[in-house]
Amino acid sequence: MTHYEFGVDTFGDVTLDADGAKLSQAQVLRNVVEEGVLADRLGLDFFGVGEHHRHEFAVSAPEVVLAAIAARTERIHLGSAVTVLSSDDPVRVHQRFATLDGISNGRAEVILGRGSFIESFPLFGYDLAQYQELFDEKLELFAALLPQEPVTWSGKLRPALTDQLVYPTVEHGSLKTWIGVGGSPESVVRAAHYGLPLVLAIIGGSAARFAPLADLYRRALDQFGHEPQPIAIHSPGFIADSRAEALDTLWPHYEAMMNKIGAERGWGPTNRRHFEDEAVNGALYAGEPEAVAQRIADALRVTGATRFDMKVSNGGLSHEAIMGSIERYATQVVPRVRELLAADVDVDDELAAARALAAQDRADAAAERSSSVE
Repeated sequence: MTHYEFGVDTFGDVTLDADGAKLSQAQVLRNVVEEGVLADRLGLDFFGVGEHHRHEFAVSAPEVVLAAIAARTERIHLGSAVTVLSSDDPVRVHQRFATLDGISNGRAEVILGRGSFIESFPLFGYDLAQYQELFDEKLELFAALLPQEPVTWSGKLRPALTDQLVYPTVEHGSLKTWIGVGGSPESVVRAAHYGLPLVLAIIGGSAARFAPLADLYRRALDQFGHEPQPIAIHSPGFIADSRAEALDTLWPHYEAMMNKIGAERGWGPTNRRHFEDEAVNGALYAGEPEAVAQRIADALRVTGATRFDMKVSNGGLSHEAIMGSIERYATQVVPRVRELLAADVDVDDELAAARALAAQDRADAAAERSSSVE
């Protein structure tokens, strides 16, 4: 039977208090830690923290936040969502997450990506004209570090390494590493080239639109000679006791966030109709538990993914609302999704048994006819 995992992600959005005032970034960081502790207590599998370098988000150093969560949790896996590898150093990224892995007793994961914002490039002195080349070269080096053997490597954008060992080492195996992608086939093939698990960041449109990318990934893995690897989905969501409550609570924060980003990127303003359509047919998993569970199960079916990470931070949405959403997700949605997917297996098993019985009946009938002829 397929093993499914369920997690939550946060970007550490600067949230609002009960009076509508912005919390300090320091308080948001403390709240993110509490959200991670709650996710562990409720039995979720993964807690991911994004990396950003702008005033709307409090987390610029996910590993530090994750280490604080690791010290107060026992079981949940902890990782980035995502680490912007293009504007970081692969050796330092590996060292930081290997350190987290040791602190957490083997629970660290890193999701590598290019990120959806570009502030880190000028901040750390990288040329945006080399956007693609930076990621390609640094991913090549990071992949070379994973076996934890002496590395000899050279590239154009970073000093070479000769028989270099990197410390600390990961205690058991190698660092769990995923590649996060949007809608680019090239990015999917790149992940398959290195034989690394794939995270589909589905932040607009239906999961069905990404099914061809999932199929491409599986075919590419096979062509590169790699074993099958897991696929995860990352999408935003918010769960309340009713659909109306979920949408009415989330809408003003969603609108403000999307219009702010849209103004920077040349998009037109969003509207309530588009928002509600995304919550029914698109990438937004917002509503009452049953409806959200049905949609998550559908997304896993259509893509063949085995992990779903719901991004629980949504603009100024309050910490209290996020905590409530995490609790409903863990206690109502996840068990229901497991139930729905298990029912699929039961149906498949019944069909397989029926087909096998029919095949046996045909074989018995053929044997009888043969015997009668003789």
